[in-house]
Amino acid sequence: MNSHKGLLIVISGFSGAGKGTVVKELVEQYDYALSISATTRQPRMNERNGEHYFFIDKEDFEEKIKKEKFFEWAEYCNHYYGTPKDFVYERINEGKDVILEIEVQGAFKILEQCPEAILIFVTAPSINELKKRLIGRGTETSEVVQKRIQRAYEEVDMIKDYDYIVINEDVKQCAKDIHTIVVSEHMHVKNAMELPERLKEQFMTVLSE
Repeated sequence: MNSHKGLLIVISGFSGAGKGTVVKELVEQYDYALSISATTRQPRMNERNGEHYFFIDKEDFEEKIKKEKFFEWAEYCNHYYGTPKDFVYERINEGKDVILEIEVQGAFKILEQCPEAILIFVTAPSINELKKRLIGRGTETSEVVQKRIQRAYEEVDMIKDYDYIVINEDVKQCAKDIHTIVVSEHMHVKNAMELPERLKEQFMTVLSE
């Protein structure tokens, strides 16, 4: 008896918390759609349009900016990147729950335009573990690791504006916890407005017998 519409699930987290791995687990194990960004850069090897990104030209992207077709957008290294509204709402109207992985500032921009979005923040069990994971990547200098930890410290005060915080100690369990949250949200009255009307119709049928 869930709502026929899907939900927009916005997932953020500290760098190194493993949110990307958790999102991958959610998409693989449960029936979620993953939001796809648009970009003006050229596809890299093995990247497919509509699967990894929507690859569009600069003029088209700028036209979509004017028409407010993006939840949020940014320019990086002379290329535009943005989150298309149409793709997200199409999936939601099809009854799919859409996951959008994004940093904190982007999450609040999306919330301004989509107040019904569910904001979930993913963190490591401890800051020592967070640092350990960042170092364990083996792809960043100690200076970059320290900057990421400093950035995480600055994000702490923003967590209070999220709906949920989930600890990623084990990827599968973290994904399961997030899925449980989504199932619960579907049962919330605000997200199941059609249910009372369907119940009334059923009552009228029984009472008229």
